[in-house]
Amino acid sequence: MIIRPEKQGDEAAIEEVTFAAFSGRPSSDLTEPIIVRRLREAEALTLSLVAEMDGQIVGHVAFSAVTIDGENKGWLGLGPVSVKPGLQRKGIGSQLIREGLAQIKAMGAKGCVLEGGPKYYQRFGFQSYPGLTYHGAPAPEFFMALPFYEVVPQGSVEYHPAFYNAPTQK
Repeated sequence: MIIRPEKQGDEAAIEEVTFAAFSGRPSSDLTEPIIVRRLREAEALTLSLVAEMDGQIVGHVAFSAVTIDGENKGWLGLGPVSVKPGLQRKGIGSQLIREGLAQIKAMGAKGCVLEGGPKYYQRFGFQSYPGLTYHGAPAPEFFMALPFYEVVPQGSVEYHPAFYNAPTQK
């Protein structure tokens, strides 16, 4: 398996993997492929990585800028991250996330936030910070941050507009 940046021509395969990965999940309204497409169209994908096996895209992770209290403070949001069903729970998502975090840190990001399951994301160093919030999280523990430096900003996080009001997949 190789992890590489998204390139032109990968769009349909990324959409297929993302749709398949989130299909049937109670926590998903199947807008994840649309979010990735909208981020790409808005040129708001700070980093988009794919996992490739035997020439086929089997996983994807996206990182995009977030604002904190309406300001860009150099933090990025992780997500969506997806792995083709049948290959999940084999470390592909973890490799995508670790590589992505290393790359955004090297790019100068101050930290990363996400909405997701604490059991899964704590292994990467993510944790909840009471002063850093996201209104869309089902509960405070599902919104986590990973500071790359010591300072964790306080305030309300907003993702790129591509995350909001995305219509349901056809």
